[in-house]
Amino acid sequence: MASPWKIGMFQCIGLMGAWKLPDNTSTDFLDLDHWLTMARRCEQAGVDFLFFADDYGYPVVDDAIPAGALRGGIQFPKGDPLAVLPALAAVTERLGLVTTLSTTVEKPPMVARKMATLDHMTKGRIGWNIVTGAGQNASARLFGVPMTEHDKRYEIAADHVDLTLTLWEGCWDEGGLVEDRETGVYADPDRVREIEHHGPHFDAKGILTVPPGPQRTPVLFQAGASAPGRDLAARYAEAVFLAAEVPALAEQIADIRRRAAAYGRDPRSIKCLIAGTFYVAGTEAEAHAIRERQLATRSFEDGAAAYAFFTGLDLSSMDPDKPLDPSAGLTQTGRTNVERFLGPDAPTVREIIEEFQRNSVMGTPIIGDVGQVADEAERVISATDADGFLVQPDHTGTFDSFLDLLMPELVRRGLVAAEPAPMTLRERLTESGSPHLPETHPGAAHRRARAAV
Repeated sequence: MASPWKIGMFQCIGLMGAWKLPDNTSTDFLDLDHWLTMARRCEQAGVDFLFFADDYGYPVVDDAIPAGALRGGIQFPKGDPLAVLPALAAVTERLGLVTTLSTTVEKPPMVARKMATLDHMTKGRIGWNIVTGAGQNASARLFGVPMTEHDKRYEIAADHVDLTLTLWEGCWDEGGLVEDRETGVYADPDRVREIEHHGPHFDAKGILTVPPGPQRTPVLFQAGASAPGRDLAARYAEAVFLAAEVPALAEQIADIRRRAAAYGRDPRSIKCLIAGTFYVAGTEAEAHAIRERQLATRSFEDGAAAYAFFTGLDLSSMDPDKPLDPSAGLTQTGRTNVERFLGPDAPTVREIIEEFQRNSVMGTPIIGDVGQVADEAERVISATDADGFLVQPDHTGTFDSFLDLLMPELVRRGLVAAEPAPMTLRERLTESGSPHLPETHPGAAHRRARAAV
């Protein structure tokens, strides 16, 4: 029997696409009750995890934020997910919580400490989405540093993850935490040690001061479909978030699995999740009407601003009736959403903006009544060899239509687990029976190094 689909829900602490609709709630993103309600609803419906995207960027064109981005709420504004996660952990028992921390902005000891603390606070339900960062041109300006070249950011990310894994896996032996009040021993000095790391981009000597949580290392997610992004996923990720059309998704997933095998990992140990946009309603006509209402809120200017955020390219200054110049693929901000529009059948600049006006970075949405949407979701999973979906918010900024209408049908068809048991996020996603990284993961090498000392 095939493994049940993994279902995650995608959010950010900020405005989501259809915020202009009167029934959209994403303008409440700074109201804690908004997130508490959402987390409870996701858990009650049997969702595996709630995933928060995050970055310090926003659209920048000609060294300034476009007025249209401010006016339209395009990748702006945003709050910090780390401020919200402990509250969500307190009102849930089974729901996984995944947050994004950038390897370009956050230093490895900072990530290690934050995520180790959250592993305790969530009782082992935390995941780290490893990204080099979005909106790189804006982020570099904000922090007053030169923008790092695209491929080098992934070299830095690999060294960052290696050091962070060394801190999680290499500092504390099993049994290192004693907490014996009678003898006055808190930690066994023979089982807690400083690590040393001398990599191409990071040097460290020291200790992770947070004792290991239930998972020790959080579940490792990755989002980035460029060739360096897929390679980073194949080396380290346990789950990957991908957004594209079905043929491209199938190619990307097959490539990630091939690369994982080359790194000595089980290709099936990486869960590949499709960014799914669902318009589901009582009838097909109702679903299409919701889609049309949402599309009516997005302007051509919104599409250009969104594209600028992901790529650093100002399409509004280019000839709208010609394809992108291939040299655009050399942009250092982000390449995934440039490369997808290059090639012999490349669309025009106008068509690219119109695509971002409709779908932003996501693939074609699935639209229809419950049966139609479930049928199409099954077809997409079969055609891509994916393991599930990372569901985008509906027109209300929540997941109510998916949770109320589609989840019961997926359960009825045996596609998702009916009543997921309380367990760590790693056990839930990987079905490994262990809360810890498997021996085949490169992070386990630090565990072996620890045991050999």
